[in-house]
Amino acid sequence: MRRRWVLGCTAGGALLWGFAVLRAQEQELPEHAECIFFNQPKNQRRAEQPLLTELTTKVSALRGAPTGERAAGTTDLSKLPTIDRYLFQAMKDASVPSTPITNDYEFIRRATLDLTGRAPTPERVQSFVADPSADKRAKLVDDLLASTSWLDKWTMYFGDLFKNASRTTQVLRFDEGVKAFNDWIRASLAGGKGYNHIATELISSSGENSYTQGDVNWLVGGIVTGGPVQDIWDQQTVNVATTFLGIAHVNCLLCHNGRGHLDSLSLWGKTATRMQGWQLASFLSHTETRRTVTGQNVFYWGLLDNARFRTDYPLNTTTGNRPARTPAGSTANVAPVYLFSGRGPAAGENYRVALAREVTADPQFSRAAVNYIWKEFFGVGLVDPPDQFDPARLDPDNPPEAPWTLQPSNARLLNTLAQDFANNGYNLKTLMKWIVTSQAYQLSSRYDGQWNPEWDQYFARKFVRRLWAEELHDAIVQTSGIPVTYNVSIFGPINWAIQFPETDRTPNPRLPITSFLDAFLRGNRDEEERRSDGSIAQALNLMNDDFVTSRVKATAANGLVAKNLGKGDEDLVNTLFLTVLSRYPTAAEKTSALSSLRTGNRTQEAENLLWTLYNKVDFFFNY
Repeated sequence: MRRRWVLGCTAGGALLWGFAVLRAQEQELPEHAECIFFNQPKNQRRAEQPLLTELTTKVSALRGAPTGERAAGTTDLSKLPTIDRYLFQAMKDASVPSTPITNDYEFIRRATLDLTGRAPTPERVQSFVADPSADKRAKLVDDLLASTSWLDKWTMYFGDLFKNASRTTQVLRFDEGVKAFNDWIRASLAGGKGYNHIATELISSSGENSYTQGDVNWLVGGIVTGGPVQDIWDQQTVNVATTFLGIAHVNCLLCHNGRGHLDSLSLWGKTATRMQGWQLASFLSHTETRRTVTGQNVFYWGLLDNARFRTDYPLNTTTGNRPARTPAGSTANVAPVYLFSGRGPAAGENYRVALAREVTADPQFSRAAVNYIWKEFFGVGLVDPPDQFDPARLDPDNPPEAPWTLQPSNARLLNTLAQDFANNGYNLKTLMKWIVTSQAYQLSSRYDGQWNPEWDQYFARKFVRRLWAEELHDAIVQTSGIPVTYNVSIFGPINWAIQFPETDRTPNPRLPITSFLDAFLRGNRDEEERRSDGSIAQALNLMNDDFVTSRVKATAANGLVAKNLGKGDEDLVNTLFLTVLSRYPTAAEKTSALSSLRTGNRTQEAENLLWTLYNKVDFFFNY
């Protein structure tokens, strides 16, 4: 007998899975993609078996009227909040139609995953959808921002951004350093610390023990071995410029002038000089990064000011990982000068304190911060990649001469939102609330008709994103009802992957879930960035890994299937869909599921259904 199930499995299904991932990443997510396959016992679902597959699409039965009415296009756009005012005006000017507002089922799942990294519980979904309040979406966002799950998600995010890893190609922080830094990030977020203060502390912190003073660990990440101390100052400078200004091209300037190297990449960069790079690096030139050995191959780090280095950046090296630094005319030492303001430290002022002051006062600091967060919620930055800003192409009132164009997809939005962020104390939760309560964020990811890729820059639809590896893991744990505990080095028992203190090793290479998480490209906070690409390995892990298959069995104590087998067929199907996908099945999905439950081994078919839902496009994507 042939059975119809949602997107699934085995070799042919894995290929279809990869195709669906590609479609989703191209913003062409099928309404409800399905994989049709011949019924097989679970013990015969092996990747090497060929299987007939086909892709079909279903019209969603859930596209009802959203709560509230989108004001864009029907009211004075000037009265809308910043994000909607600029985006919908740009759509209007370009005659680009937007999608409708997404329904409540999709919104609660989208916002909950984006803000907390967790899926909403079925009870929360039902109560939210049933709530008639006009402001229920804003209230939901407030609740999510106040949750400990928000702290988990964004501690992980900033751990990625700040590259908090115990082991990189150049640096050993060890578990103790990672824990101290992770705890510092979490405490900073929990305390509502403004992002400008976070940056200031990371740039200017001093201390002798990276195991006990978490913020010391960030600049430690700029250590470069095998060369002169200028290599370290240069890399620390690159980290400041990339992380807090979004200008990775400073890395190029610390090797040579921009002319001849950045001509086609950056209008600002092609006129910038290596001397300017040295002037910026000179803010670090009074800093010693000291190693204190505590045992065999074990040590901690300290950042000490004016301990050994009391002169400005010296031009006296011909070795290291950058071209020779030799005197420029009569200049043998370069004094610190901030490249956008022309200012240096005040008399007697600590150099790194001065650097932090200049960086956080720079409008580019706000732009970079807003753009990094924007990309996380919308999938693409207003400037993308977010570390490739060109400072000479950001002002819509002073656009560059042809052939150069303004760099941001919406320069006025970026600049205004950055100013709003600064005016509101660089409050990260406030910024996130502006984004998630905007009409633009609430647009549907589904588009009726032919989508023009040139419309992407207008954000006229919500772009889908594949869940992080940790989010996917936690969604399976949460929805299956079968908890897990990992004992991770000195970090103690951990029940959610989003709470891991670092990616890649987590930090125990023997942790049984490591290979599953790595298949979803979580990066290593060093040379491998987190990525959302799809792969056959991901499909095979979702289909065959014991982490998944053990959680769909009716024999799993307190598992989702075991707890609900006593329900009637229709109630069972509804429960599985609502728990896993945060929605009820479409009419076609329900018909298929009920038919299978009633004509096969009911327990096995219930397991099959749950297993299939975990392999469905709209489970591993947030749309």
